[in-house]
Amino acid sequence: MLSDKYGRWLTGNRRSEEMLVYLSTVSRPVTDPPEAGPHRRRFAMVSGNVVALGTVSLITDISAEMVAAVLPLYLVLGLQLSPVAFGVLDGVHTGATALLRVVGGYAADRFRRRKLIAGIGYTLSAVAKLGLLLAGRSVPAIGAVIAVDRLGKGVRSAPRDALITLSTPPEALGRAFGVHRAMDSVGAFLGPLAAFAVLLVVGESYDAVFVTSFCVAALAVVVLVLFVRERPPGEPTDGPDDPKVSVREAFGLLRSRPTRRIVLAAALLGLATIGDGFVYLLLQRRADLDLHWFPLLAVGTSLAYLLLAAPFGVLADRIGRLPVVIGGYSALGAAYLLLAGPVDGWPLIALTLALYGAFYAATDGVLIALAGPVLPTRLRTTGIALVQTGQALAYLVSSVLFGLAWQAWGPGNAIRAAAVAVAGVLVVTLLLLASPSRLVTQKVPR
Repeated sequence: MLSDKYGRWLTGNRRSEEMLVYLSTVSRPVTDPPEAGPHRRRFAMVSGNVVALGTVSLITDISAEMVAAVLPLYLVLGLQLSPVAFGVLDGVHTGATALLRVVGGYAADRFRRRKLIAGIGYTLSAVAKLGLLLAGRSVPAIGAVIAVDRLGKGVRSAPRDALITLSTPPEALGRAFGVHRAMDSVGAFLGPLAAFAVLLVVGESYDAVFVTSFCVAALAVVVLVLFVRERPPGEPTDGPDDPKVSVREAFGLLRSRPTRRIVLAAALLGLATIGDGFVYLLLQRRADLDLHWFPLLAVGTSLAYLLLAAPFGVLADRIGRLPVVIGGYSALGAAYLLLAGPVDGWPLIALTLALYGAFYAATDGVLIALAGPVLPTRLRTTGIALVQTGQALAYLVSSVLFGLAWQAWGPGNAIRAAAVAVAGVLVVTLLLLASPSRLVTQKVPR
């Protein structure tokens, strides 16, 4: 009798402690240990594994953005593919990528080979660059090559982010993802510039861009193999009798209330986000920007992202990750309102790109940092993949809905409706993730 009461007391106490861990990730930062003074907290560095993964992402993004900068021109002007056909092709492949994130995440958890699965994804994307060269002018072949590239991106994302969470103490996850995303955005900033530099040297030879992009992507795979650790320090190794992660166990993640809430919140936030292309098209129309400058709009966003990603990550560790995410989506709503407001010309361009870059810097890695501590280590990659998939699929739906709204109501009314949607989603997100009365009774899985 006494032992039963003692066991129930231990179970209840453990649940309370686990729930406090969850609440600390969404409402306030985890404090540093007493011996870590202000100076140490301010200048704490991320792990070598995070830096190595950031370097891989930086190099890969240079390669990817080199192709992204010229592919629309190559397909639409070079191969005379209609813009509508290009948009459908890109949308279908993006949807397939979103679903494949879960497959890659589950495989990484089942076999405990996150570096291997991520490496397969990076390798597929590298090979796809050469595939563009070999596909020639065949539109079906180019479509297949783009599908392989998106397959690689879908497979590698969750294992990479899981490695970051497993290589970082919980109190420093915002900083770690901020540093990683900042390095990633350096690549996004340099990629289009590298593509234009190649075209400036060799003329309008897209093949030269594809070959150069492949060489850069291959270098990223080499860095991954040589410098990224498969098993971060402190992660227990598999014993001979340790069971493999099953499909039932993976989908059982959604039976956990905190996990369900984060996945649902990520999907709702995705619904509030329209495609980058729509934002840049609206900006070009409002500012009456010459088409020659259009590709540099993405560079401006990447520059703002680059400057703000690491500071926002540190801020998330100090004040809490949920407030930073909410602030990021507030910046997105403000950017939408600017596009429908009275400001025009270069002030409109500068303000919109700054807000849009701030949105990405405050949400991209910070949302995963918020979700990471809630997910059990054994299923960390699968859980991250579920969050990413929910957001990506919702993002596709929002882009289609915005396109229909543009056609039915005009661009001005459509972007105003998008801003209203952002405000509504933020309220629901706060109710989902910042309501202790709904969360304190739910055990966080370990």
